Amino acid sequence: MTFDKNSGLVIVWVNMVQNGTYTRDQIPKMFNLREVVAEVLDEQAEDAA
Repeated sequence: MTFDKNSGLVIVWVNMVQNGTYTRDQIPKMFNLREVVAEVLDEQAEDAA
């Protein structure tokens, strides 16, 4: 199983990291979840800059 940017779990984790509930280091190492969440967060940071 792999996740993409539109996966529900990715969206949930992106929101939790943005809200400060969890840090990037606390994202589970489940399949490619951590990498995809980091990619979405990085893209959003670039768009905001």
